[in-house]
Amino acid sequence: MLIIPAVDIQDGCVVRFVQGRLNKKVYSKDPVKTAKHWARQGAKLIHVVDLDGANTGVAKNISLAQEIAKTVDIPIQFGGGVRTTETIKTLLDAGVSRVILGTKAVQDKVFLQKAFKEFKDRIIVSIDAKDGQVFIQGWQAAASVEVDAQEFARALKTTGFTQAIYTDISKDGTLKGPNIMDTKRLLKTGLSIITSGGIASLEDIQKLKVLENDGLAGIIVGKALYEGKFTLSQALKLA
Repeated sequence: MLIIPAVDIQDGCVVRFVQGRLNKKVYSKDPVKTAKHWARQGAKLIHVVDLDGANTGVAKNISLAQEIAKTVDIPIQFGGGVRTTETIKTLLDAGVSRVILGTKAVQDKVFLQKAFKEFKDRIIVSIDAKDGQVFIQGWQAAASVEVDAQEFARALKTTGFTQAIYTDISKDGTLKGPNIMDTKRLLKTGLSIITSGGIASLEDIQKLKVLENDGLAGIIVGKALYEGKFTLSQALKLA
């Protein structure tokens, strides 16, 4: 099971929010240096989020993604504002290992099917949800037509995806523990899941570790690492 450090970028800085919009805190003014730090600590994959892109609908930090990809010798996955095939190609050409789709994947089934046919496992969909309902546009809005997270996961499986990212928006950045119940619900769809949101302790990682045999592939950790609740090396030993 992977422990995946998150590098969330806004205005050139590494930041963390609570529930995607509250209580912004800047942790670094050098995202590349931060990514290098996590790579040195033993990370096997880094989760890079373009918050500027997520909020505007256009990826804004492709150059930073390229610099990170060139600097670290481990894969990075990148999401935020990716709404076109051209952007996916640009990111992959820039050295990103896997591109994360969110809003566009929810809003445009035809685009998603075409993208999967072209890029296969070079893309992954992020299921960002609150109370079981999928949210879009940088987590600021529910889908115009209510989309159930589990049903959306089943649709991804039908399309051909084998893995997805799941984030409980209400948990993200709160350090109040992960949504284990909904993680289990999504695993029942047959998708392998990388879960995110609320991780606060090594005990949380141990609780999620139990789900590895059910298809839990990884855990994205952000604030807990930046706040020193535990070290990456400690988490990796449990994983």
